[in-house]
Amino acid sequence: MAPGSGGDPKQQLLERALGYLSEHGIGDISLRELAAALGTSHRMLIYHFGSKEGLFVAVVQEADRRQRQLLASSFVNKDLDLVTLGRSFWRQLRSPAVAPLMRLFFELYAQALQGRAYAQPVLAGFPDAWLEPVLPALMAAGLTEGEARAETRLGIAVIRGLLLDVLATGDLAGVDAAHEAYLAYLAARQAQRAGGSPA
Repeated sequence: MAPGSGGDPKQQLLERALGYLSEHGIGDISLRELAAALGTSHRMLIYHFGSKEGLFVAVVQEADRRQRQLLASSFVNKDLDLVTLGRSFWRQLRSPAVAPLMRLFFELYAQALQGRAYAQPVLAGFPDAWLEPVLPALMAAGLTEGEARAETRLGIAVIRGLLLDVLATGDLAGVDAAHEAYLAYLAARQAQRAGGSPA
């Protein structure tokens, strides 16, 4: 899922920081300790990111961008119905291989929700950045813009809640069953809009 970093030193540092913090979390690591772990100097981190906190923000924004990129890629196949698409996206996002990235995302997101000034940019752009790749497909499926926005926000809430659940419990079967219940709701809504009977 990680894009190539090319020859950009800042992007290379961001890639390494994302990998390291996904595995170890934020904790109480100092800037010097983090720089040593990334194979660079604290001066280089300050040069590229301004501060340790600036690096944390850059990391979570990159994590969020990758989640949205994954969502957008789910809409490439226009022949998929919304329920099949939702199931495919969920299975990619809740994969154990992606769990460290999800854990980091929630750790930094919580810092923003606690009012930490440095982390506030993490909240910027929500929900519009998430709506952008989804609205055209939902409106093409017959939803009004208002309905599409509401359904997207509901879907984000369900997915984030279930991701927190699986990170806390490790119960993949349980969260998958809960997500299938949500997909059944989506299928019923689709049937209603198509003039069929609710499931």
